[in-house]
Amino acid sequence: MSQHTPARTRGEVIGRGGRWLAEWSLRIILIFGALWLIDYLLGKIWVVVLPVLIATIMATVLWPISGWMQRHKVPPAVAALTTMVGGVVVLAGVIAGIVPSVMDQIGPLADRTVEGVTKVQEWLTGSPFNVRPEQMNEAVHAITSKVQSSAATIAQGVFSGVSTAGSVVVTLLLIVVLVFFFIKDGPKFLPWMHRSTGGPASHHVEEVLQRMWSTLGGFIRTQAVVAFIDALFIGVGLVIIGVPLAGVLAVITFFGGFIPIVGAFVAGALAVLVALVANGWTTALIVLALIVAVQQLEGNVLSPMLQSRSMDLHPVVVLLAVTAGGSLWGIVGAFLAVPVAAVVAVFVRYISEHVDAQVTPIPAGSGVSLPDASGTGDAGNPAAELPSGESDVAEPSDAGSPLTRWFRRRRR
Repeated sequence: MSQHTPARTRGEVIGRGGRWLAEWSLRIILIFGALWLIDYLLGKIWVVVLPVLIATIMATVLWPISGWMQRHKVPPAVAALTTMVGGVVVLAGVIAGIVPSVMDQIGPLADRTVEGVTKVQEWLTGSPFNVRPEQMNEAVHAITSKVQSSAATIAQGVFSGVSTAGSVVVTLLLIVVLVFFFIKDGPKFLPWMHRSTGGPASHHVEEVLQRMWSTLGGFIRTQAVVAFIDALFIGVGLVIIGVPLAGVLAVITFFGGFIPIVGAFVAGALAVLVALVANGWTTALIVLALIVAVQQLEGNVLSPMLQSRSMDLHPVVVLLAVTAGGSLWGIVGAFLAVPVAAVVAVFVRYISEHVDAQVTPIPAGSGVSLPDASGTGDAGNPAAELPSGESDVAEPSDAGSPLTRWFRRRRR
């Protein structure tokens, strides 16, 4: 029996298209409105959110050591305190190691900087540029003003909201306390959540949180390893070449590694600038070649070997995340952009998995048509696309991380 397509006027077709466009436009407006509201609320409680985010990232770095101690019958409080004290000792040792180098070389480096600036001024005022001294002074004043305003912006981005808590010291103490409790009582969170919430939704929340924690911890630890290798190679190269402040530049390279793309560029540019001022153009070009070689080693060898495929983010996504984070929340936003993007990617992948699990493929040649723009008909009815007796609600499976399966066996 042949099927007859009902007659439709041109106005009806245009009307359906306009209705579809209006519905999706409204949805997009609502989504952006919700994102704006979230940003507004984050700004109001940033003094609380910032310590929690930083403490979470620090806890992912320290947890493997504390977890290993707890698995070997060390009390959680003792394990957490020992891990934190050890981390502080290591950080203090690094700072104590580079401070004497800075104090010994900062004076000669400043003198060479003045000499270099004088040579540049003489070069620009001579042939063939013939720049007038007043133009030079205006340019220097403009650059100085720009640097000062950038420094003020960076400081505001770092400490925005902190002053409302009382002082930077109070915020740092809050971060320390949060890190202690995160690595001490972290394993108790999922059981507490099950006792408090229950229901099918808790299984999904548990799995998503477990994946986010694993992804965030793996990302931070991997970035730390990659940044350490970069800093080691660049620091050793700077020492061999004879560039002053090699230890300081290596430390800056290490911390810059936690801000992908942008951090490496800034740290490399600073190393080249110091080499240029202290040793001249030839040394600066050698340093530039060294940094490019190390960055190529990182991008083509280290990161693919150390980063799991499930944690990979496209470089465009990373660059856009860092740019957006820096624009919205300053240097702190640039630092937190990639971890937040990795966590969001985990959530999106989890939703995508469940969407794919509920989609019923349409066999080729079955004669089943997709729903039209009006959304009517059996093809537009989700219940009609499922076999009889099956529900469109995905039940939680036993698949997941080992910790997730262990909690589920305990509940059974």
